Amino acid sequence: MRIMFSFVGGNGHFQPLVPIADAVKSAGHTLVVACSRSMRPVVYEAGFPTLMLGKSKPAKMKVERIPLRPLSIEREEQDLRENFARHGAKARIPDMIAACKAWKPDIIVCDEVDFGSMITADHLGIPHVSVVVIASGSFIRPDVVAEPLNELRLEYGLPLDPDLLMLSRYLVLMPVPPSFRNPAFPLPSTAHPIQPFSRQDAVPSLSIMGHNPSLPTIYFTLGTVFNTESGDLFSRVLTGLRDVHANVIVTVGHQIDPAEFGPQPDHIHIAQYIPQLNLLPHCDLVISHGGSGTVIATLAHGLPMVLLPMGADQIHNAERCQALGAARVLNPLDSSPEIVREAVRSVLDLSKYRASAQRIQSEIGTLPEPIYAVSLLEHLGETKQPVLHH
Repeated sequence: MRIMFSFVGGNGHFQPLVPIADAVKSAGHTLVVACSRSMRPVVYEAGFPTLMLGKSKPAKMKVERIPLRPLSIEREEQDLRENFARHGAKARIPDMIAACKAWKPDIIVCDEVDFGSMITADHLGIPHVSVVVIASGSFIRPDVVAEPLNELRLEYGLPLDPDLLMLSRYLVLMPVPPSFRNPAFPLPSTAHPIQPFSRQDAVPSLSIMGHNPSLPTIYFTLGTVFNTESGDLFSRVLTGLRDVHANVIVTVGHQIDPAEFGPQPDHIHIAQYIPQLNLLPHCDLVISHGGSGTVIATLAHGLPMVLLPMGADQIHNAERCQALGAARVLNPLDSSPEIVREAVRSVLDLSKYRASAQRIQSEIGTLPEPIYAVSLLEHLGETKQPVLHH
């Protein structure tokens, strides 16, 4: 089969596709990844051929750092509706149509907010597969995005879809444990949970100067987008961690110089980037923004969390982590170093947080590995019919 993978946005939308694409490649199928110019190096480094979508834009030499904004679900829903559903999808469809006519895929596999690729697939009569990248399931709703998507569907001669059946018509691959999904938004009949990444045969040892193996290890990250929209949050959290008796590993992203935070105690190590899957097996607690990728990877390793959600799906994910007992949730706008320190100590000291995270880890361990997705894709390619989960 010829399978085209597609995603919008950055690494958080690409990484959930990687284990599936790896499995497709290992099974001998032909694949390509359609993405923006800015993401081509990341996709290429992951080992996949690419098709560039959209106009070439000059790379930004420096990303502007902006202050924290108050949490607003309404603002984030407007961003999803306008930037992803209305304008983003509209701009993407002509490029996807051209790419599909040139490359001729049998199936399109896209992330669940790549609405333009799904409308393209419907327009051209190509079966499409949606990959869950927003873990809680409560962010993408008809009342948020159906209106602009239906405007686009009419423009391309497609019937109205008020219930957003397009998102789950054929097959949904869900690298998220089912218990994490908000129960108010049940899974569609075509959803098939899979493990979020392939099992690692060996975990690299942790080699960081000053690391004391007799102490617990804390990992602190604010992701790869919201790290530059976090105001002074890095500094406040670092100050709170100065007096915590633990190893602290912080990643700030390629756009931030670790030196700007000044000298740190020996137990705090700041880097721009360390692969999470190499780091998490050595950790006891994760402090993060609550992005879906970080949260699910953390739970896959049975680790409790302290979460500081700033926007996008992070608010919904934080609510689920708290409801499931795996995290303390703080307001990033007004959390002082003292509040951060108290939360970290309580999550480390109280076994209930780790026990809750380990229950979800056990659930993830029972899910099929990504190779299972290949059999589902092959069935869809043969039948062109919805692949129901029994």
